[in-house]
Amino acid sequence: MRILLAEDERDLNALITQKLTDEGYSVDSCFDGKEAMDILSYTDYDGVILDVMMPEADGFAVLKSLRGRGKATPVLMLTARDAIEDRVQGLDSGANDYLVKPFSFEELLARLRVMTRVSFGRASNVLQVADLTLDAAAHTVKRGEQTITLSAKEFALLEYMMNHQGTVLSRERIEDHIWNFDYEGGTNVVDVYVSYLRKKIDSGHEVKLIHTVRGKGYVLRNGD
Repeated sequence: MRILLAEDERDLNALITQKLTDEGYSVDSCFDGKEAMDILSYTDYDGVILDVMMPEADGFAVLKSLRGRGKATPVLMLTARDAIEDRVQGLDSGANDYLVKPFSFEELLARLRVMTRVSFGRASNVLQVADLTLDAAAHTVKRGEQTITLSAKEFALLEYMMNHQGTVLSRERIEDHIWNFDYEGGTNVVDVYVSYLRKKIDSGHEVKLIHTVRGKGYVLRNGD
């Protein structure tokens, strides 16, 4: 999933970015509220992490701008202030969750999973298509009884496709959600990673789950 992180503490920003990247998230980061608003005006994300106290514009202003444009993107607010009034203001302004600093990274990950799970209308961290299962919390994938080992990027791609099972996803849409602004790879990166997944997910199985829709993109579904 692609996440925007707006946090003005540069060391914390770098740490969160690295931790999320290690977990398979695609992360764009910025350091002030105005830049966050600019980025959100032209890029769609699966989730946003907003620090409350930022220069140029605070997290509440960024959130107001996002919701004012009708965007329902899940938003997690970060703050060093533990006042009830601050949390109420954030939640009433349209935030999905609120996390007080200092926090454990495991809790941040869990809250991100809950936010994105709800946004996709799921009640569980486990996704399933036919005999393929993916556990977003445990980072495990199985086809039947066989455990499948995936790289972080392969896992992110499979999770995205399973979250949109039955929907034809264009190469551009996949690339926009799985890779961030810093990506400088080849133009066929989506085709390459879909090929990797096919070998690991479908090879040796009569029923294929990953399908090419000529001229349109890829779809994950049970059956032709």
